[in-house]
Amino acid sequence: MSLRTRLTLIYGGLFMVAGVLLLGVTYLLFSQQLGKDQRVLIRGTVQNGAGQNGAAPGPSTSEIERIMQDQRREVKAAATQSLLVQGGISLLLVGGFAAGCGWIVAGRVLAPLHRVTDTARRIAAAPAAGRGLHERIALDGPDDDVKNLADAFDTMVERLDQSFDGQRRFVANASHELRTPLTLGRALVEIAMHRKSASPDVRQLGETLLEINTRHEQLISGLLVLADSEKELTAVYPVNLADVVTHVVAQLTSEATAAGVRVTAEAGDAPTLGDALLLERLVHNLVENAVRHNADDGWVRVTSRVVPGERVEVEVSNTGPDVPPYEVEGLFKPFRRLGADRLVGARGAGLGLSIVRSVAEAHSGTVRASPRGGGGLEIVVSLPVDPG
Repeated sequence: MSLRTRLTLIYGGLFMVAGVLLLGVTYLLFSQQLGKDQRVLIRGTVQNGAGQNGAAPGPSTSEIERIMQDQRREVKAAATQSLLVQGGISLLLVGGFAAGCGWIVAGRVLAPLHRVTDTARRIAAAPAAGRGLHERIALDGPDDDVKNLADAFDTMVERLDQSFDGQRRFVANASHELRTPLTLGRALVEIAMHRKSASPDVRQLGETLLEINTRHEQLISGLLVLADSEKELTAVYPVNLADVVTHVVAQLTSEATAAGVRVTAEAGDAPTLGDALLLERLVHNLVENAVRHNADDGWVRVTSRVVPGERVEVEVSNTGPDVPPYEVEGLFKPFRRLGADRLVGARGAGLGLSIVRSVAEAHSGTVRASPRGGGGLEIVVSLPVDPG
């Protein structure tokens, strides 16, 4: 039961109780007034049961009193019935009118609270934690308790919005600043390795340093993409996921062949709206993750399709190690890896699936994953279909 309904019932109930009490008091006063003894004065004389001038004798005093008492009882019964019946009907009509007025008044009083609630729900339903915080209630009206609540809510949301924006700017700026020294370090290592006087130990050390440098570059690139994908999309364009799947599979075919993994694609028509580069990165990360975390002589299957309900899907399934169901959700968190892959020397930076989820949420989509029987994962990304 809503608060508006409860307020209406309370208001109407109190009105009905007050009306019943008023009707009861009126009935008691009315009954008390009618119950008082009435004296009747009859003028004239009665002699030997005959009237004056030889006329027929009139009614006696006792008969007159009996007639008056009968009339009084009839009047009291009729007045009581009229008071209770008509008063009760009037009370019900006025009570219904009062309840209707209470419903309207409660709605007007609670309208600002409904506005606060709707804004909070929209913010909570945003696809990413920092998205939707730009909304404000901006409640107008008298400076009362409800307006103070709305203003406090706006202040809290504004501070959260500034905090998330500052975090994203820091990640992006730090990643850009770190790219320069990494690029310079790679160039110096390559120069040292390719000198004619470089010993085998120096070349071996250079290869190790280049491998570490590459891992750091992947980490920084992943952080940049993650920061960009968590921003709100300002411009979207038609993108067919079938073309994206075909392009990404062609790019990763050589890597899959070197790893002994067979990749097959079923690129069905899947039109959507979004950022083509981010959607390409989404599919690329899914396929790359499926190839790198696979079994010997394994396979990867990539499918794009339109599903009922105005949605398009990209599904990537692969063979690989067994994944416990309780570990699946943790794989979508930054820097989380499965089992032994949590070591520093693991392949990738641990941001692949995090970027997938962030890109999907930026496009109002969802990601769901489940372990395959026999090992590996099945990951399905669902996005809105392009209505055009």
